[in-house]
Amino acid sequence: MIKHCVAPFIIHHSSFIIMKVSFKPGTMIYPLPAVMVSCGDSPENYNIITIAWTGTICSDPPMCYISVRPNRHSHSIIERTGEFVINLTTTELARATDWCGVKSGRDFNKFREMGLHTEPAQLVKAPLIKESPLNIECKVVEVKRLGSHDMFIANVVAIDAEEDLIDKSTGQFQLNHAGPLAYSHGKYYGLGEKLGGFGFSVKKRK
Repeated sequence: MIKHCVAPFIIHHSSFIIMKVSFKPGTMIYPLPAVMVSCGDSPENYNIITIAWTGTICSDPPMCYISVRPNRHSHSIIERTGEFVINLTTTELARATDWCGVKSGRDFNKFREMGLHTEPAQLVKAPLIKESPLNIECKVVEVKRLGSHDMFIANVVAIDAEEDLIDKSTGQFQLNHAGPLAYSHGKYYGLGEKLGGFGFSVKKRK
């Protein structure tokens, strides 16, 4: 049963008809990356928060964001230090990713509880998660108070990539070989088969 909708309406599309209903406004942009964000400036306050509200906002300079509820333990840590690390996740890290999202760092040492290991970052004090195939070191440049969440807009200052996932001939990072994890409407998924690359729709066939 679909709630929060009005009478169905019809969209005609060439030889077939698509039935649509009006749905309540909400956060329906899926799938999203499920990342573990590490923060803190000393081992005593290191923490991990799982975030799905994250993404790229600029290529040059490289910039990204995470959105965090103000009542989350990591919010005050990131606001105080102005730094965090986005750690990409894999299907093997699915349980740790979920656990770090539902448990609070006020009550648990998440690294210890999930058997994760810290590594020193290049340019920030926040730790890397060693088990993550790619770590994105970030420094906050602006905080936007938006409502349920605050958006931390940050410069990407360094990248730490698992060497075995770098293609030796092209230099490209191959996250697909690590089994990346995605989040869609409250559920976690591994990514499916490759359908094409950027520009494949206009590329001339050989």
